[in-house]
Amino acid sequence: MTRRHALILLLLTAFFWSLGGLMIKKVDLHPLAIAGFRSAIAVPFLLAFRRPRFTWSIPQIGGACAYAGNMFSFVAATKLTTAANAILIQYTAPVYVAIFGIWFLKERPQRIDWAVIAITLAGLVLFFLDELSLSGMTGNLLAIVAGLTFAWMILCLRKQKDGSALESVLLGNLLTALCAIPFMVQQWPTSSDWQWLVLLGTVQTGLPYLLYTVAIRHVTAIEGVLVPVVEPLMNPLWALLFLGEVPGPWAMIGGVVILSAVTFRAAAPQWKKRNGP
Repeated sequence: MTRRHALILLLLTAFFWSLGGLMIKKVDLHPLAIAGFRSAIAVPFLLAFRRPRFTWSIPQIGGACAYAGNMFSFVAATKLTTAANAILIQYTAPVYVAIFGIWFLKERPQRIDWAVIAITLAGLVLFFLDELSLSGMTGNLLAIVAGLTFAWMILCLRKQKDGSALESVLLGNLLTALCAIPFMVQQWPTSSDWQWLVLLGTVQTGLPYLLYTVAIRHVTAIEGVLVPVVEPLMNPLWALLFLGEVPGPWAMIGGVVILSAVTFRAAAPQWKKRNGP
């Protein structure tokens, strides 16, 4: 697979991921129950496409744990703050990928990466300038956790570039579903909830992770987290159009700052290639 094809898969992945905020808001269950049902549905979907080859390596297990942490923290953040805040704050992940990737992957960020990191951190501060309730503040903090776990998931998946990263995703979904059982048995979904949960488990989780685990083998870890800018662009848009959910003014400014920096970084290699050194 060429790098261009991998980038296309990343963009498709991000589009399907972007539906998460809207779908999660549509399910009237405890956040951890939503995460559990979504992962339980994703497991057979993933198994239908590939027979797993478990190595039980540190990257495989670490990727699974980071995946489960991301599932719980992002769903909880989406329930407690706006969908825009949850996804945009999660996209501070490039900061952590760049920092930890130096020793974990031996992939050194370029100077442009550090500039993007500084701008991203400045944009993150703006999210906390809006007037927030206690739950909204908690949601923002959980979104930061989601960014950290998302970053480590990507680092662990990239570490398995010479093998198969899909097993980490499969194990992560199994771990999420098992840990969420106490919350799942307390609330049984309605027929409407089931419709959204099935979509969350297949279209929003299973399918994009199939695409992502293929693409991440052919791009750097930084590209794997910077290129999918469609997700934070589209996620708040779906919530605005279908839920009437409007982020605060400072959050909107912070989102513009973060997305501008990330988009510039994603497009910089192609721009430099066209215009020469």
